[in-house]
Amino acid sequence: MTHDATPSARLIAFYLPQYHPVRENDEWWGPGFTEWVSVAKARPMFRGHEQPRLPGELGFYDLRLPEIRAAQAALAREHGIEGFCYWHYWLGGGRRLLQRPFDEVLASGQPDFPFCLGWANHDWVGVWFGSQGKILARQTYPGEVDAREHFDYLLKAFSDPRYITIDGKPLYYIYHPAHIPGVRGLLDLWRELAHAAGLKGLYLVGEGIDPGDCTQYGFDATAYSYHRQIAFRGAWGNPALRKLLIPLRELVGRPQVHSYHAAMKYFLKQGEIPVNEFPAIVTGWDSTPRLGSRGIVLTGATPQLFREHVREAIARVAHKPAAYRILFVKSWNEWAEGNYLEPDRSHGRAYLEVVRDEIGGRHG
Repeated sequence: MTHDATPSARLIAFYLPQYHPVRENDEWWGPGFTEWVSVAKARPMFRGHEQPRLPGELGFYDLRLPEIRAAQAALAREHGIEGFCYWHYWLGGGRRLLQRPFDEVLASGQPDFPFCLGWANHDWVGVWFGSQGKILARQTYPGEVDAREHFDYLLKAFSDPRYITIDGKPLYYIYHPAHIPGVRGLLDLWRELAHAAGLKGLYLVGEGIDPGDCTQYGFDATAYSYHRQIAFRGAWGNPALRKLLIPLRELVGRPQVHSYHAAMKYFLKQGEIPVNEFPAIVTGWDSTPRLGSRGIVLTGATPQLFREHVREAIARVAHKPAAYRILFVKSWNEWAEGNYLEPDRSHGRAYLEVVRDEIGGRHG
């Protein structure tokens, strides 16, 4: 396949900005804490458990360095990724977290690589980094004044020529749409503000909404990631048994383990994918660096199996108009959850090369 052809799908990779120290993490977890702390301390928890998973050519990087951000973008572009979806943390009342890497990307104009934003509108809970569920920072929705302030910040990004669009409208992803009180009113307000600012509108994507309910909630499209769907099948899908199995698992110190190969059949929903629904492709999953025995592990992931998954995903969106053949990648760099495209010490660039071969085209 030639790589200057039109790509068979638009791949947008979720991008975690957790790889630099911030005051809040210093206070919660000790000076210098970043995602790499969880990655480096991981250990095998059962026979054949591949941990720790360590970075390859990019090393244990610090996202305050523009050289690292440029190298990431170069790798992504070279291998057919259209752009990054930077996770964005707006906790309400103007409070943000982990904003420095993207703010510098926006202010500097570098790297010259497409992007969009995804609002990770969730509480920051201690369990996220492997301790019990104390809420460290709560996600709030103070009302219209905050909504307008939030939009004013977003507008700087939406107006950037690198921003990813659909039908000329900036794509904005929301992680927990159902958590937002009066979400339809919020999105209507943002669309009004977008038009007033001279934009064509907004293309709003809500994770986990039924495609038929998008209009009701004010969204243009929905998306999903079924990376853990297998964990809710069989005995684990029975709520009563699940209550028994979870403490038993913690008692024996073993996470919930499934094979990547068995999980593949659940990664994509059955039936035709609507034009306004965007699946995610899954590189792998292992949340034990964060959660220990409460984690979920997909074992046996290989570049060959990933290739099968990518091919199926491309085939499932092939009927759509080209602008809507969007596949989100979970993820570019979620190292402490075992889902990443960046090179590692075990496989090098093999997963990226699968994307390059199967997607085709060059971006940026």
